[in-house]
Amino acid sequence: MTACRLYTGTSGYSYGEWVDSGFYPDGTHSSNMLDCYIKAFHAVELNYTWYQMPKAPAMERMCEKVPEHFKFSAKLTRTLTHEIQKNLWQKEVLAFRQGIEPLIRSEKLLCILIQLPPYFERSADFRHYLAALLDELSGLPLAVEFRHDSWVNDKVFSELERRRITLVNVDEPDLPGLFPRLSMVTNPDLFYVRFHGRNAKGWRSGSMQKQFDYDYADPELKEWAERIKTGLMPEAAAGGIFFNNHVRGQAPKNALRLMDLLLKKGGGKTPWNAPSFI
Repeated sequence: MTACRLYTGTSGYSYGEWVDSGFYPDGTHSSNMLDCYIKAFHAVELNYTWYQMPKAPAMERMCEKVPEHFKFSAKLTRTLTHEIQKNLWQKEVLAFRQGIEPLIRSEKLLCILIQLPPYFERSADFRHYLAALLDELSGLPLAVEFRHDSWVNDKVFSELERRRITLVNVDEPDLPGLFPRLSMVTNPDLFYVRFHGRNAKGWRSGSMQKQFDYDYADPELKEWAERIKTGLMPEAAAGGIFFNNHVRGQAPKNALRLMDLLLKKGGGKTPWNAPSFI
């Protein structure tokens, strides 16, 4: 297999506290944050598509702002994962497809991120819904993130492999019921890792500012760099690696450090020459 192409970035990019942390220059307005972000990273997870249905004109404008090989991971809207409406969800899928069409047309779509909530257990109802949802999204590159440990099952992994759907490997606290840290590839086209931080005390606080407030220590990043190099990169043509510990600017700092570790000694390659970091 040829060298794995790495797309590293953060979960969202528009955070005022990233100015305070020094990642963005002083005085950076939210409208200019993407322009600064692309100087450091090759990809981003679009958080806002979880909160609201994406609109094609907005996606078109974003595509025009980024370099040719930049990729977007679009998070599936919450009405399809967290606030499911049984009689409307298929129409919601159609609206989502229409909204992200510019990403597909411009070849800037890394994947659709299906982030499932902690209460989405492996029950009969949820299994049937997930299967139907994946069918409706067929033809798109998909990555599924489970938050409940009941989905740790060989049948689940085999079905993802059969469908060529990416299992999202997560780094999060060691708490009962949470999906564990794995290094697994279920789709040879793409592996995916999301770093949420290990703030066990704040994880179930109900506050995102506490839940994702975590700064990865260098030994933790070095351990993951080795796992990615040896367990994930040899098995996939590309990899998406995103940090969600955004609260005090830890995400971009940790992402840049992991990128540095992965690219040492020919560990991987980026879509273009290494960018000049902010």
